[in-house]
Amino acid sequence: MGYIEDLRKIVGNRPLILVGAMVCVIDDQGKILLQKRPEGIWGLPGGLLELGESVEEAGRREVFEETGVEIGQLQLVEIFSGKQYFRKLPNGDEFYPVTIAYLSKDIKNHTIKIDGKESIDAGFFPLHELPEQTSSLVRKMIQQYPNMLK
Repeated sequence: MGYIEDLRKIVGNRPLILVGAMVCVIDDQGKILLQKRPEGIWGLPGGLLELGESVEEAGRREVFEETGVEIGQLQLVEIFSGKQYFRKLPNGDEFYPVTIAYLSKDIKNHTIKIDGKESIDAGFFPLHELPEQTSSLVRKMIQQYPNMLK
């Protein structure tokens, strides 16, 4: 069982501040790595930190777990936090995420392998040909950082 599950046993559904990482992976052809979550939305791989893990380690781990792609160096892009990101899950759990977004063009292994749980599909897409159900956050990053993503 993970850190968050253990913590929820103690605090119940009360709001928490949770720190996570997401990574915008761009290959040498300028394509972006997206994962499709079970809800049907395409987004960037990422997730929450575990105890003792750095944000960079969490970012690399989540990319690998969710897509099978291995990455190296990360470049800080943005930190997303604040009340506008508040989430209340269907089970009643509440949290305020602090999401640290990175960019990586340092791909060690391009082989996509999805887990079928957190990701039901994954692939590299041209920035101008994103799947219809791509998250608004991904679209915002592409508009906000066009030169960085090339």
